[in-house]
Formats: sequence, structure tokens, C-alpha cells
Amino acid sequence: MAKPGKTGLARVIDAWGYSIQGLRATWKHEAAFRQESIAVLLLTPCAFAIAATPTQAALLLASLFAVLAAEMVNSAIESVVDRISDEHHELAGRAKDQGSALVFIAIAAAAVVWLLVITERMSK
Repeated sequence: MAKPGKTGLARVIDAWGYSIQGLRATWKHEAAFRQESIAVLLLTPCAFAIAATPTQAALLLASLFAVLAAEMVNSAIESVVDRISDEHHELAGRAKDQGSALVFIAIAAAAVVWLLVITERMSK
């Protein structure tokens, strides 16, 4: 029988540490994540300036953070695929392309959200 893992606050603290490690690793090894993070930092004050309501601000910010989350998933997929083999394989290529498509869709969705909020703001 498997030994049970940590529970309660100890588990939360460990999970927090693993999350920080993941963020640091992604920042260190992924140029796209660094670029998108800088864009998020620059656009965050703009979100508050553009938004007419707290809901609009939340939508603008959530769309930005969704791009970062998608980039981290893409990076994780690429890391796992690269760990398994450096040989070209159709499924490995497909997985990497799908991860890239995830980021593209997140960026496109963020652009739509920002465009709609800005358009609504300008029409008033």
C-alpha cells in the first residue's frame, strides 16, 4: 500500500513551493513566457485605465493571465516531449503544434476581449 502524502497546511505549503519552482523554471527557460509576462506587466495598468467597471477590468486581466497559463501548458508539453526523445515523431510534432495553437487561441481571445472592451468604452 502506498504511503499517503502530506495533507492540510503542509500540502499547501509544498504545492506553493512547487508552483514557485515552475514559475522560475518557465521564466528562466522560455523566452516567450518572459515576453508575454512583460506584456502583462505593461498592460495591467492599461486594463485599469480602460475599464469602466470592475467586471471589465477583471475580463481584461483574466484574458492576459490566460495567455500566461496557456504558455506554461505549452512549455510543459514541449518539455515532456523533448524529455521523451529528440527524434522527430509525428505525434510529438502534433503535441507541440497543439500546444502552440493553445497559446495562439489564448492570445486571439485576449485580443477580442480587449477590442470589445475598448470599443464599448469608446461608444459611451
